[in-house]
Amino acid sequence: QLQLVESGGGLVQPGGSLRLSCVASGTSHFYYNIAWFRRAPGSAREGVSYIHTSGGRTNYADSVKGRFTISRDDAKNTVYLQMNSLKPEDTAVYYCAATDFQSLGPGSYYFEDKYDYWGQGTQVTVSS
Repeated sequence: QLQLVESGGGLVQPGGSLRLSCVASGTSHFYYNIAWFRRAPGSAREGVSYIHTSGGRTNYADSVKGRFTISRDDAKNTVYLQMNSLKPEDTAVYYCAATDFQSLGPGSYYFEDKYDYWGQGTQVTVSS
């Protein structure tokens, strides 16, 4: 069974950067679409970024566009989320999720019920 483990979270000042990693194990292949979600205190979980199995299609929530970059290294079964110019409103627990459902598209990248595998999350706190 696929397992996902996130890392790279921490405390950072506004304007700073962090790189989150999502490492997959328990699989002989990495043909999964991966998304990052986050849950801020008192808020519902929201989609942040998505990357297709091929790596050729990505998507970003408007709130992070231009600041966050998603990428994948299939040789390492790892997806990264580079987060720059962090703001206090980026404070949240960040989760990665995986699906082999291939029909996701604009408007459905962050449908949580399409994702079968979830990590435990990593805390990101942006504060001075």
